[in-house]
Amino acid sequence: MAFVEWRMRGPEIANCNCDWGCPCQFNALPTRGDCRAMTAMRIDEGFFGDLDLSGLVWAGMFAWPGPIHEGGGEAFVVVDAAASTAQREALLTILSGGETDPGATIFNVFATVIDTLHEPAFLPIDFSLDLDRRVGAVRIDGIIDTRTEPIRNPVTGEEHRARVTLPFGFEYREAEYASGATSATGPVALEWTGRHAHVAMLDLSTHGAA
Repeated sequence: MAFVEWRMRGPEIANCNCDWGCPCQFNALPTRGDCRAMTAMRIDEGFFGDLDLSGLVWAGMFAWPGPIHEGGGEAFVVVDAAASTAQREALLTILSGGETDPGATIFNVFATVIDTLHEPAFLPIDFSLDLDRRVGAVRIDGIIDTRTEPIRNPVTGEEHRARVTLPFGFEYREAEYASGATSATGPVALEWTGRHAHVAMLDLSTHGAA
C-alpha cells in the first residue's frame, strides 16, 4: 500500500506518572497500575507530502485505566496555533497513526489502544529544551505546564545521568532520562511531580524511527 511520505525531526519532551525509568520502556507493568502521560515535540525539519511542517509544535495528553496494551485509553492533542488548515490536518493524520507502516511509529501503535479522542485544540505552545542538560518546559496557557530537570542523587543532590538506547524503538532510538512535573487541566487531567521523563531528538517518518 502506498502512503503519503512524511517526516518529523526535532526535540521531544515526555513525562508520565511512573517512577523514573518508566517500566513501559522495558515491557513491564506501570508503577501505579494506570498510565497517564504527556509528550510534545518541536518539528525542526518536517514535511507531509509536499507540505512543509518545519517550525511547528504539537503536544499530546494521554490516559489509560491500566497498562497501555490493555487499551481503553483517551487522548487530547494540541497543535500549534501557527499551523495552517492543511498543516493541522497533516499533523492530526500523523498523530492519529495514519499514512504510516503498521506498527512503525508510536502514533500508529497507540491508535490501536485509544478509544476516546477528544476534540483537538489549536493554541500557542511554548516549548524549550536543553537536551544535554535535560532541562525543558512545555506550556500551553490554561491547558498544561510540564517541566523537566536532571534526576538527582537523593543523598548528595548531585545530578544523575541515565541514557537509554532502544535499537528498534518506535518512539526514539536514544533518550536522556530525567525527572518531570506536569499539571494539566484540559480534557485529560494530569498532576504529579518527580516522575519519569525522557528527552530525545526524534526522527520519525512513514516507515518508523531513525
